[in-house]
Amino acid sequence: MKKLLFLFALALAGPALTSCESFLDKNTDPNSPTETTPNFLLPSIISNGLAIQYFSEQRVAFITQNVAARSAGAGGADQYFFTNVFSTATFNNTYFLVGSNIPPMIAKAQEEGSPYYVGAGKIMLALILAHATDMLGDIPYREAFLGERNFTPAYDPQEQLYGDIDQLLDEGIVEMSKPASENMRPLYSVVPSPNGDILYRGDVQKWVRLAWSLKARQLQHLTKKGGKYDAAKVLEYASKGFQSSADDCQLQFQVAVAPLAGTTNYYGPTRNNFTTATFGTNFIRFLNGATFAGVVDPRLPVMATATSVGAEPGRGGGPQPTTSPTDFFKSFYARELGYVDVVTYHELQFIKAEAAFLAGQRGTALTAYREGIRAHMAKIGVGGTTTPLLPNVPEPIPVITAAQITAYLASSAVAQTEAELASAAAPNVPRAIMQQKYIAMFLNPESWTDMRRYDFSLDLYPNLVFPAGANPDAGGQYPRRLLPAATEVALNSLRVQGLTGQDGTVNGLSPRFFTQKVWWDQ
Repeated sequence: MKKLLFLFALALAGPALTSCESFLDKNTDPNSPTETTPNFLLPSIISNGLAIQYFSEQRVAFITQNVAARSAGAGGADQYFFTNVFSTATFNNTYFLVGSNIPPMIAKAQEEGSPYYVGAGKIMLALILAHATDMLGDIPYREAFLGERNFTPAYDPQEQLYGDIDQLLDEGIVEMSKPASENMRPLYSVVPSPNGDILYRGDVQKWVRLAWSLKARQLQHLTKKGGKYDAAKVLEYASKGFQSSADDCQLQFQVAVAPLAGTTNYYGPTRNNFTTATFGTNFIRFLNGATFAGVVDPRLPVMATATSVGAEPGRGGGPQPTTSPTDFFKSFYARELGYVDVVTYHELQFIKAEAAFLAGQRGTALTAYREGIRAHMAKIGVGGTTTPLLPNVPEPIPVITAAQITAYLASSAVAQTEAELASAAAPNVPRAIMQQKYIAMFLNPESWTDMRRYDFSLDLYPNLVFPAGANPDAGGQYPRRLLPAATEVALNSLRVQGLTGQDGTVNGLSPRFFTQKVWWDQ
């Protein structure tokens, strides 16, 4: 109403305001700009966009049993007592913190003639939408990001979203493939301070490889969808994706500044997010010789500790009493100035291995599988630091020698022949590939996607146990999606109520909705 009255007053004033124009200009605050340029929008889009995965993983890590609560009967995600609040950060950061800034950045970049920023925007939008739909199922897109024009956007079907995401990636590749001479603005600059592409520092080919890697990942999700899955296409996309771990898309914590808690690893001791958790027994047994009899993985003291035994959900375990420090903070992945993997070369190798296996190309599958193991071990071990990265904060010593990698690859924990990629009982299931992928994808929500695609198979995940004292709403089933965000339940409830599960009887407002399969899981 005030805005309308002010506009009405302007109309009445007419020429009378002319003499004031120079006065108004002089009182414009240069320190509070009303517009910005793409190079100052992109850094936040990248950093906050890549961080969304972590907010999901706070719950998902318990579902995949990468971690478990140290206290028995702790409730929460450990025993599938989910609430809508658990999903709010994933949803709100996708739409409000990150997504809402992408269309304006793209528009500005198109207006000024900076196609690389257009490409980065489309690829980042595809990345955050892909993550959100894989966690939540149907989500808004075509009616999203309209601001006050639509506060209650419709939820798009996941099948449609997958097509939209693929199109965004294709469009991003086109923009990133244009010559540098067509760009008015450099994609990355350090003047006056680092701005623009803080992910790849202006290397457009890495952006292109990221897009192809995402296309491979998303298509590989469709293994249950019959004719919509195309293993040959996955292999084609993967061949154009990441070529080494130097291409990895990861959120890097490099410089500690005050306040420390806001600049260090989400999984680290300063932020203290996982202080009540320890490693899941399901995860530890893949490393300590229990699953692969007699073979202790050299990654054990790096990813966990040499003495970590883990805990089972709902049963408690790990360092006791629970007031004592958790061994989780000694993990390579909990380093204060470490990084959070989002999309990686080693993941792409496992995607390639699985696709080749399903296509009957077992030789290609074996080679890619072994390369995935090697790449992951080398990334977290060879050349690692042996000194603390922060004063008074103990850091692990992530060193795995080349000799250890060679010995492990030659061990019985790793398939040596094409036949060993699967079990005799299930020759068409790539057990060895998915087990090693599970290890290498520690704390990445993609592990949950894999578990859902293979229906939490005990052949693939023999150490998986259903939580003791699990939420009765689970009905004895493992979770298939996160619940809709609390903000959507409060502000867009009719749309949420319109969401239905695979059996048609459970809607988005039901506390049981987390048991309903998303489209690609059916």
